Amino acid sequence: MKSTTRGTLAAVLTCVAAAAGAASATSAAAVGTVPVPVPLDGVEKSLHVELPKIGGEIPVPVPGAPEGPRYVEGRLIPERVVPQLPVAAGLPGLGMRSPLPEVLGDGFNHVGLDVPASDVRTLGPGLALDAPLTAPDADRFGLPDLQLPQAGVLTPVVQTVPGADLEVGQGL
Repeated sequence: MKSTTRGTLAAVLTCVAAAAGAASATSAAAVGTVPVPVPLDGVEKSLHVELPKIGGEIPVPVPGAPEGPRYVEGRLIPERVVPQLPVAAGLPGLGMRSPLPEVLGDGFNHVGLDVPASDVRTLGPGLALDAPLTAPDADRFGLPDLQLPQAGVLTPVVQTVPGADLEVGQGL
């Protein structure tokens, strides 16, 4: 094989490997969780017993862009002086399969619990204020009226829909 052919083949293989690595990296980043396996193989081999298979998922929090202040007609200060910060994350997930000995027979059944990581949407607290003066009034020659100052706290928000799956079946 000529050296130019080998060089071309190496370049093509490098590009394919880089594309495959980038595809797997973007799919892992799109999921938003980091898998956490619990290695129990050494204990199984040393004790000669079947142990549960356990793994988890830890979500990666992703801060979002806050909505900026909104100007409302008739107010001197914008509607949301301190905006709420959205953060998208998730509840941790858990996957477990444990052997369950059969009462009749030699094989093992299993009991499994799957709690997938679920999305959590949150909004941090915010602040809304209004000045003790109104906007300039044309009927009063451009002078503002007096009003009571207003202050309000925008409450934080948490939204999620957790779920779980419990199963019993053949094999481990």
